[in-house]
Amino acid sequence: MKIFVAGATGAIGRPLIAQLLAKGHDVVALTRSPERARTLIEQGVETAIADVFDADALIAAVVRAQPEVVIEQLTSLPKTYTGESMSAAAPLNQRLRQEGGANVLAAAQASGVRRYLRQSIAFWAVPGSGLADEEIPLSLDASPAVAADARTVTEIERRLLGNPNLEGIALRYGFFYGPGTWFAPDGDVAQQVQQQQFPIVGNGEGVWSWIHIEDVAIATVAAVERGNPGIYLITDDRPLAVREWLPAFAHWLNAPPPPQISVEEVLKVGGADAVYYGTQMRGVSNAKAKRELNFQPRPLEWVLNTAVQSQS
Repeated sequence: MKIFVAGATGAIGRPLIAQLLAKGHDVVALTRSPERARTLIEQGVETAIADVFDADALIAAVVRAQPEVVIEQLTSLPKTYTGESMSAAAPLNQRLRQEGGANVLAAAQASGVRRYLRQSIAFWAVPGSGLADEEIPLSLDASPAVAADARTVTEIERRLLGNPNLEGIALRYGFFYGPGTWFAPDGDVAQQVQQQQFPIVGNGEGVWSWIHIEDVAIATVAAVERGNPGIYLITDDRPLAVREWLPAFAHWLNAPPPPQISVEEVLKVGGADAVYYGTQMRGVSNAKAKRELNFQPRPLEWVLNTAVQSQS
């Protein structure tokens, strides 16, 4: 198939392009940088140079490419994972998701694309017992920044999945780890853990759902080829509470054990969103992706050889 990728040069885009090419697909990668275009061409990828905020140029680029499928992976996230850096990056990231994403969607429709996949988020499910599945909505009443992002993502998913002219697929990814991510050994969170700046909050009951960046690419290609319209949760098999994964991560890095601080302290320093991630987040189930996409994610790297027990 001929596939148009918006967001081809990010952490997901690089392994995704490699997987698509390995599967024999023709890839057209969107970039606004001639320098990045040259790198993509060297990989055997056709390029389209346009700014996602220039709706007319984007429509022209997608119509010229005539793809069968569009994959939207637009984000703008900082290299550092702190409250300050995430807040600073939020306006552009939101604009990319909303305005940029709307422009890519409009361009896809103008070119007659039949199938459209977009990046979404798995780890903001409404709190409850057990693992959330695709029927559980995102938490619109969570802590302030989480709730605002959940509302944005929910609106974007509805815009896609409610479009009668497209086979829309929303891929709700878990927390990325692997090369180029915050949780790589040379990533920002790893550095924070080394410096004991990433604590266990309260009882550490917040459950995180993980996915290796290369498994993100594998699952996305599977969804391109045989996914059904709707939502897929793309995570590994073992959602883990912070009190389980964080000490294992520190041990894997040969770092000191993480400190533990109270909810009250975190509310003063990091706010309600830090408390949400540390104590309230709900894990999700990848059963649908495994069943329909034959998805087989790898075990979480730093707990592979430990006795850490998964959340059930």
